[in-house]
Amino acid sequence: MALACDLLPQSLCKFPSLDSGTMLAIRKTVDTGFRDFVRAYGTFIDALTNPLQWFLNWLEGLFVGSPWILVLAAMVAVVYFASRDAKITIGTALAMLAIGVVGLWQDTMIALSMVTVCTLISIVVGIPIGIVMARSDRAQGVINPILDVMQTMPSFVYLIPVVMIFGIGKVPGLIAVVIYAVPPMIRLTNLGIRLVDKEVLEAADAFGSSSWQRLKNVQIPLALPTIMAGINQTIMMSLAMVVVASMIGVGGLGRNVLQAINNQFFTVGFLNGFALVAIAIIFDRTSQAYGKRLQKHSEVIHG
Repeated sequence: MALACDLLPQSLCKFPSLDSGTMLAIRKTVDTGFRDFVRAYGTFIDALTNPLQWFLNWLEGLFVGSPWILVLAAMVAVVYFASRDAKITIGTALAMLAIGVVGLWQDTMIALSMVTVCTLISIVVGIPIGIVMARSDRAQGVINPILDVMQTMPSFVYLIPVVMIFGIGKVPGLIAVVIYAVPPMIRLTNLGIRLVDKEVLEAADAFGSSSWQRLKNVQIPLALPTIMAGINQTIMMSLAMVVVASMIGVGGLGRNVLQAINNQFFTVGFLNGFALVAIAIIFDRTSQAYGKRLQKHSEVIHG
């Protein structure tokens, strides 16, 4: 290859990229514009994010400040009523007790509060966008490329604009996690609604259902198993992103993992990683079991 380039003109061997001066000018223009935007609208942005800060602090205080036995009982109850599976319920109790025994209960509660808020925001944002995509091919054509970029962009890259706009702290980390975790929620909501049988929709139209009634009473109930799969994926991605978001001020298990990496503490990293895996398995098994129950229920209705 080197010999070929020796024989050919340099213009054919070296890609005609922009010179360093032009690239520097472009970067300065974009970065300066970003900073000017933040200076101009910083107060307004802070006012928008204050409710998120308040809700996250309240939930974290509730999880951390409540007696551990009450939190464990509530968690076990939620898992049982969602899954109706004794094995998953017992496994949840044992995993949470093991987390407490190794001294990671408080950090786990902080991580749980972050994942809970991120999941709720992803649901509130993702389901309406998924519905819009399901009802409009044009909207789907516009939103799909955006979701492709969001899902393929390296997770660390999300931290750059988030830190530039919101600074360092829990809320910027929360926003970065939501951006990373919301695409599955949108995609699977869209898919679930589009997979509803046309015959069922025709029957709803025959009974005189309006567009809203058809969506509320037919499409969303039948799409719930697929939507639950989207929630499951959102939770998994939130847990994965919590470790990355610890770089900008998110506490809990993610911060411990980051410190373990920096200081080469194998045991600390392993224990905190175990706690994250345990939470992920609990959420995964519970949401899957609940999705299967919804699937059986929808099949009975459809039948």
